Amino acid sequence: MKLETYPDREFLMLGLANVIAGQLADFLRREGRASLSVPGGTTPGPIFDTLSGVDLDWANVAVFLNDERWVPEDSPRSNTRLLRERLLRGKAAAAQLIPLHADAPTPEERLEELAEGLRPHLPISVLLLGMGADMHTASLFPGADRLAEALAPDAPLLLPMRAEAAGEPRITLTAPVLKGAMNIHILITGQEKRDALERALTLPPEEAPVRAILDNATVHWAE
Repeated sequence: MKLETYPDREFLMLGLANVIAGQLADFLRREGRASLSVPGGTTPGPIFDTLSGVDLDWANVAVFLNDERWVPEDSPRSNTRLLRERLLRGKAAAAQLIPLHADAPTPEERLEELAEGLRPHLPISVLLLGMGADMHTASLFPGADRLAEALAPDAPLLLPMRAEAAGEPRITLTAPVLKGAMNIHILITGQEKRDALERALTLPPEEAPVRAILDNATVHWAE
């Protein structure tokens, strides 16, 4: 694990957006295409705002979430909605959004279809993750019903996940997909999450799921 610290959150967001843009540009130059997987929530919003204005060949970039709540896109809880509002606009509106939600009562009913849509865009070129104070990342929550399956080396690409801390049912990329990304960045802010990160380094992934991803990750932190 590599830890990058920044003097404040504004520097962090701008600096990390520039790193991600540079890595995507490298993939586009070398391979003609790239994939970017990002978290939901409001924390990465400033990164999305910056990226949306960057001059890249966005038409050849596949964008998808690390995980999604199983709610319709018009729900205020939808991460897909947030992605459209903050990242997939401006120049980045040309990017290809790979869905992690479909119209069905439960994620199990559309799991295979969503996984097949994702498969051509793996391994992930650039992965941005968040982390909760409970040391979850994506929807790999401590105590979640299928966490052990999601951490296994032979896990499928996607799994439904239910946990008390998660609220709605979720669908999430599994640990092997996340660990297999070519560039891994974890964004955290505040002392509580810095302390949680230090704690995660001493615990197994079953107790601190982010631990499964940390070895090859660069963690970006500001108070």
